[in-house]
Amino acid sequence: MGARGSLARQLLVWQLVVVTCLLCAVGVLAVTQAGNNFRTTEGRRALSVAESVAAQGIVGDLENGPFELNAPAETARSLSGVDFVVIAGADRYVLASPYPDQLRTLLDIGDSTVLSGRSWVGEVDGSIVAHVPVLDEKGGKVIRMVAAGSKSPGFFAGVLDSPDNALRVLGVALVIGVSGSLLLARRVKNQTLGLEPHEITALVENREALLHGIKEGVVGLDPQHRITLVNDQARALLALPDDAVGRSVEDLDLNERIRDLLTGRATGADQIVLRQGKVLTLNRMPIDVRGAVVTLRDRTDLMTLRDELDASRHATDTLRAQAHEFSNRLHTISGLLELGEYEEVRGYVSRISSAQGEWRAEVGSRVGDPAVAALLIAKASLAAERGVGLRMAPDSELDRVEDALSTDLVTVLGNLVDNALDALGGEQGWIEVGVWQEEDEVRVEVRDSGPGVAPEIAEEVFEHGFTTKAAAHGQRGLGLALIRQACVRRGGSVEVHNSGGAVFTARLPR
Repeated sequence: MGARGSLARQLLVWQLVVVTCLLCAVGVLAVTQAGNNFRTTEGRRALSVAESVAAQGIVGDLENGPFELNAPAETARSLSGVDFVVIAGADRYVLASPYPDQLRTLLDIGDSTVLSGRSWVGEVDGSIVAHVPVLDEKGGKVIRMVAAGSKSPGFFAGVLDSPDNALRVLGVALVIGVSGSLLLARRVKNQTLGLEPHEITALVENREALLHGIKEGVVGLDPQHRITLVNDQARALLALPDDAVGRSVEDLDLNERIRDLLTGRATGADQIVLRQGKVLTLNRMPIDVRGAVVTLRDRTDLMTLRDELDASRHATDTLRAQAHEFSNRLHTISGLLELGEYEEVRGYVSRISSAQGEWRAEVGSRVGDPAVAALLIAKASLAAERGVGLRMAPDSELDRVEDALSTDLVTVLGNLVDNALDALGGEQGWIEVGVWQEEDEVRVEVRDSGPGVAPEIAEEVFEHGFTTKAAAHGQRGLGLALIRQACVRRGGSVEVHNSGGAVFTARLPR
């Protein structure tokens, strides 16, 4: 049978191997025990037989030869059941034996102490033998010796002749082992849905290749919110440690928003979270009572494109506002011309030209970075359309900065001004923008005349992506979270406090 045999056959074979090895060990132990019992019992019987023969006077009479000695030896052997009774002289030459070819040969006594006048029981040439000396009348000299014994049984003979019938026990155990192996194989196959080992291996390999080959992150959770599986993409997106599998979500260094989504406390499709400078989209799918699977997608590039589209939309709105404002002014000039109010037309044109020129001149004199200056000029028209005045802090000053910092400044300023416009809610008011260039950082401050930010959500407003509009109406957003992300990415910070309205202060290291 090859390695691709069925699960039932493989389990059966391995179970049979284990059972056979176990039974062989039991058999060897049984035979060894039986051999020990045999040596003890037969040794005692042989010693008793040898002593009874040696005690007969006919054996101790040196005048008696082989013919006279053979009768008592054969009688003792027949009555006792031992295999042999041998009588030999002090010189070890055999005088009486049940084996004719053994007569007048040297008796092998091994390590026996019989020549020293002491009885001895031991094993000689595969037989259990007892040696008993026959002493002279004075009791000090060995004149003859009697050897009685039985041959030790072989291995299989020991099994068949053992008191516990070891062979029968082995057979019964083998039948039980085979039956148990078949039942175990059937149960295991039911638990593996009928899949064979090579199919299970292929399924696991395919799953691993799929999990680690897809671009989306996948996280598996059990009902206790412990991570059961995580692929490479999810580990990278969430910055999980190597020992994340088996740990609870609550024990990992994740922000509250991500923990809520992973554990199911927050629900909804395509939930957006921020993690170490990345914008992620999470979807959680419960799996009956076994837990849940969470998929993650990196939407940082998509959000960047969305920001660019938002910038284009803001530019379009600004142009539309300027076109609307320009159209109203043209209508006003046209009406004045029709009325013949030429002096009024001259004054009106002078006033509007002066107002626009003053704002452009102020921004141009205080802000040397073209991108930031263009943003502030564009936001002024959008604010004017909403009836909000946009002004600069008197001591603002910014030189031209590197491109990366300029991009972050546009992101921070644009979102803060939009946030302030939303906070005013269409009511008339003002927004003041301050930009200061310090030795190692650029500080941005945006304040408005709105209702301010409630102190209890001053930190939460950044952590969870609130906007000032969200604070007023309970909607979630990403504007302030993106501001904080841009600042933290550069090693800076952003904070808010109230002073006649909300005051947002962002610090971006150079």
